[in-house]
Amino acid sequence: MAENTNEIKVPKRILNTLLSSLAAGVVPRSGAPYIAIGRQEEIASLLDNLDTAADGGAFSRFLIGRYGSGKSFLIQLIRGYALERGFICADADLSPERRLTGGAGAGLATYKELMINLASKACPDGGALPTILSRHFTALRTELVGEGIMPETEAFESGLKKRVFAVLSELEGDVGGFDFARVLSEYYMASLRDDGDKKAACLRWLRGEFSTKTEAKAALGFSVSTVIDDENWYNFIKLFSALSTRLGYAGFIVFIDECVNLYKIPNRISREANYEKLLAIFNDTLQGKARNLGVIFGGTPQFLEDTRRGLFSYEALRSRLADSRYSELGYQNLSSPVIRLRRLSDNELLALVRRLARLYMQREGTDTPPVTDAELESFLVRELSRAGTDEMVTPREIIRDFLTVLNILKDNKRATVEELMRGLTPSAGSAPKEIDDTAETVAPQAKKTVSLFDIDI
Repeated sequence: MAENTNEIKVPKRILNTLLSSLAAGVVPRSGAPYIAIGRQEEIASLLDNLDTAADGGAFSRFLIGRYGSGKSFLIQLIRGYALERGFICADADLSPERRLTGGAGAGLATYKELMINLASKACPDGGALPTILSRHFTALRTELVGEGIMPETEAFESGLKKRVFAVLSELEGDVGGFDFARVLSEYYMASLRDDGDKKAACLRWLRGEFSTKTEAKAALGFSVSTVIDDENWYNFIKLFSALSTRLGYAGFIVFIDECVNLYKIPNRISREANYEKLLAIFNDTLQGKARNLGVIFGGTPQFLEDTRRGLFSYEALRSRLADSRYSELGYQNLSSPVIRLRRLSDNELLALVRRLARLYMQREGTDTPPVTDAELESFLVRELSRAGTDEMVTPREIIRDFLTVLNILKDNKRATVEELMRGLTPSAGSAPKEIDDTAETVAPQAKKTVSLFDIDI
């Protein structure tokens, strides 16, 4: 192979999950940087947004591309970068049951999913809320002990309350902030007294698991003026964002994927209510009403551009998200709220399958490449010879087909790449393409690949 197989070593657990997910056409939640090829400009733009959020600002971005074009992959990649840079992250996929707002608690269901997937650098797989709060509680205890105030004394509880109040008092002026601060304060006091039931009740309230104030009071032992519901959940996202910096994090980044499910809502009134919620989020982040917050949406071109049911059917959003007339000149504007994912170039796809072959070697524990350079290029030429692939081919299709070929070769010792390629007839009217695989062309492309291994994070 042209590339050094020892260049990147991937932990076995991550490697198995990564290749299994990719073979099934599923975006892996970990290991994305190991196969990050291309998208340098898009990644750089989103990393600039993370810097904005860390500096106290806020942003909203829309990643728009066809199914399989890499939206979800890019979301997981940026999520990894955000965690490494000290952000708290949460992600959720929309569905018929999870929307931004709607009947039967569809908006609250999205909030609950975000809380389930809440992650930090120390807890990257989700469920990080207890860890985040316990980390801060431990830091406060350490500060008090460092001042000579022991946990067994009355002064310790008094000192802890003062420090908690200093952290949470600024949140009380925001919508829902008083109850939010009260529940957090009670959580810290329950931690001090080792009251597991009270801690669990506070976490349930923060996760939006109480449907009524009466139910919340019975579990918490004190009254609250509100519970997190379908209408106010985004206010608590902003409160978590404001809290994150007080707990020592850089901010809060929220990823909402599969937004095409909003486009699929059949009822116009319900669909527009969701678009109004999305507009409120967009305006909050761009008008300075939110702090240290980033929201990244992922959707298809239909979801954005359809003038009958997509975002462009809602004039307030169309006027904010539509391309400028200068975009007709063919230049890319990565400062726009919308990032349209371009088709990966042939050389980028070649670099991608080479990377996959290298990772496959690592998993199998062999120094023998599963395919030769010539066979690898033959595979890609055949893939790109299908009708319509100039614009419509997606990384997901290439990855699945290539890993299928490697698995067939592994399980069928007599099979060869040539036989597999000969068994597939190109679409009518298509002609084999040629890929420029000279050292001068491919090497610079490999150097431009953006991944955790060459970005200072």
